Amino acid sequence: MRNNYLNITLILCCFSLLAVGQNFKLLNGQKFEKVKFQLINNIMVIPLKVNDTELSFVLDSGANRPLLFNLDEKDSIQINKVSEVTIRGLGDGDPIQVLNSYNNKFEIGAVSNKNQELYVVLDESINLSSVLGIPVHGIMGYDLFRDFIVEVNYKAKFIKFHDPEYYEEKESKKTHQIPLIIRNRKAYVHGTVMLNDNKEVPVNMLLDTGSSDAVWLFENENIEIPVKNYDDFLGRGLGGDIFGKRTKIRSIKIADFVIEDAKTAFPDKSSFRLIRNLGNRNGSLGGEVLKRFNLVFDYGNKSISLRKNGNFKSPFHYNLSGIDLQHNGVRYVTESIEGASKKEKENKSETYGNVQILMENQTRLSLVPEIIVSGIRMGSPAEDAGLKEGDVILAVNGKSVHSFKLQHILQMLNEKKGKKIKVLIERANSDKLITFVLKDVFKQKP
Repeated sequence: MRNNYLNITLILCCFSLLAVGQNFKLLNGQKFEKVKFQLINNIMVIPLKVNDTELSFVLDSGANRPLLFNLDEKDSIQINKVSEVTIRGLGDGDPIQVLNSYNNKFEIGAVSNKNQELYVVLDESINLSSVLGIPVHGIMGYDLFRDFIVEVNYKAKFIKFHDPEYYEEKESKKTHQIPLIIRNRKAYVHGTVMLNDNKEVPVNMLLDTGSSDAVWLFENENIEIPVKNYDDFLGRGLGGDIFGKRTKIRSIKIADFVIEDAKTAFPDKSSFRLIRNLGNRNGSLGGEVLKRFNLVFDYGNKSISLRKNGNFKSPFHYNLSGIDLQHNGVRYVTESIEGASKKEKENKSETYGNVQILMENQTRLSLVPEIIVSGIRMGSPAEDAGLKEGDVILAVNGKSVHSFKLQHILQMLNEKKGKKIKVLIERANSDKLITFVLKDVFKQKP
C-alpha cells in the first residue's frame, strides 16, 4: 500500500471515447454561483450532488472527464446507463477498467447538468479520502471549466461560476491576461524556466489544479535535471505509482510573474510509456504554484487572467522527514478528563470521532482515525532512525495525533531543518519512541 499525501497526483489521460452531449447551466436566471471550497494540501474540494446524493469532488483542471470512486458502504447512489470501458493514466501500471455512465444529474448550488457523463472507478486502491483526511468521492474538471467563466480565489477559498453572457471583466494593472491553449479537453499555458544557468527555456505547461505539487518537468534535450536532486515518490496516477527526481529550479516565469527557487519534480520516463498524446507538453503547474494567484479561467475565449495574492511569496514545502501518512480505519483511544473545564471538554468532543463513551465522567473512550506510515523515503531521517511502513503514529513531539487533522500532523513532522522530532509509534502491539532530526533534503546521503 503506497499513497502520498504531500504530493497528490490526479492525472487522467488517453480517453479515446465519444463525449455525450451535455452542458452545465445556471438556474433561476442567476448570473453566477459562488461556492466555498476546502483547500486541502493545495487541492480544491467542492460540494457536488450526483443524482441527488451529496458528495465531495476535487476540482481538477487536469481532468478531462469526471470520475467517481471511493463510495463508503453508507453511501448510496444511482448510476444511469452503464457500460464498461478501459482508460489509461500516468504511472507504470496497466490500463484499468471503469464503468462509463451518462444521463446523470450533477448539481453545485444553482449550477446544474441533467445529462452528465461519468466514469466510475472500481479499483479500491484509488482512494483520496485516506490521504487527504476528508471524504472525497471523485474528480471534476473540464465540463465545468468549459461551460462557465471560472473565477478562483485561492486566498478567500471561493469559486464563482459566471455565465459568460453576463460576465464583466475587472480591469487592473495588477492582473495579467495570457492565452490559454485548449487541447484534448485540458488547458495549457506557455512560460519559461531557468534551470542551472541563466538560459531561459520555453515550456508548454498543463494547468493542473488537481495536483498538490508545484512544478513538474519532463526531461529532454533542452530540459535537464539539476545536479542537486534526490529520488522521491511523486504520487499516484490512474496508471499506478509515479517515481522520479525531486529538485528545485532557479525560476519559472508565467506572464510577467517570476517564481524563484521553485520546487520541481522530474517524473521517471516509465510513468509515460503508455501515454501517446503528450504532444509538446513539457510539464505541469500544480496547486502549490497556482494557489499563489487568483485566477479567472475563460475557456470560451481561450484566455486566463492571473493576479498574485498573499500566498505569492510563501515558501515551498518539502518532505524533510521522508514520511508519508494516511488514514487506516479507526481505533479507540482513552483519555482522562479529570480537571478539564467544561469548555475544554466541549472542544474535545468536537475534535474526536462521533463515537464516545464517558466512564464515571473522568475518562473518555473515543473512536478516532488511525494514522499509519504509508510510505517512507530511502535515506531519509525517518528511515535512518528506524521508522517503517505500516507503523501506527500515536504522537508527535508529545502531542497525540488524533487531536489533529492529517495535514497538520504532516506539518508537525516537517516544520524546518534542524528540528528534532520525536514520534511515538505502535508496532507489533507495543509502543516505541523514535527520534530524528530534520535535514536539508538536498544534502541527504545518496
